[in-house]
Amino acid sequence: MHIIRTTGADQTIALGRALGSRLGPGDVVTLFGELGSGKTTLTKGIACGAGVAEEVFSPSFTLIHEHPGRVPFYHVDLYRLTGEEDVELLGLEEYLYGDGIVVMEWADHALGMLPEERIEIALKVVGEEEREIRIDATSDRLRGIVEAVAENARACN
Repeated sequence: MHIIRTTGADQTIALGRALGSRLGPGDVVTLFGELGSGKTTLTKGIACGAGVAEEVFSPSFTLIHEHPGRVPFYHVDLYRLTGEEDVELLGLEEYLYGDGIVVMEWADHALGMLPEERIEIALKVVGEEEREIRIDATSDRLRGIVEAVAENARACN
């Protein structure tokens, strides 16, 4: 696991951009953290790094936004759902096991449905603009991506 601190939205977006540029078809990124911790800000950077040209907003009311990029990019926000029964009705499996990149906010609402291979990111507010971002991965391939992103972040700070 790597712990990275950012001191503003620009740094959080840059971290996301570095991650997104390394992701490919079938990669899943799960985001955890309280309201206002920077999940959507990080997602904007990941989308940019994945080649999404349009601006990414929180899909809180539509739950899943699909964006064209290098590969399809799916931004999932499960905040409004109360349990895995609600999540199952979304048909997430086709996204989670598909050919795009999935970034899922409030992934704790779907823990039992997540693929074994994924990147897990926990964001925590530690100051008005400062965030602690813990990044881990569940496979050797994804750990390699996380390591490269963490090294890039250390070099930039």
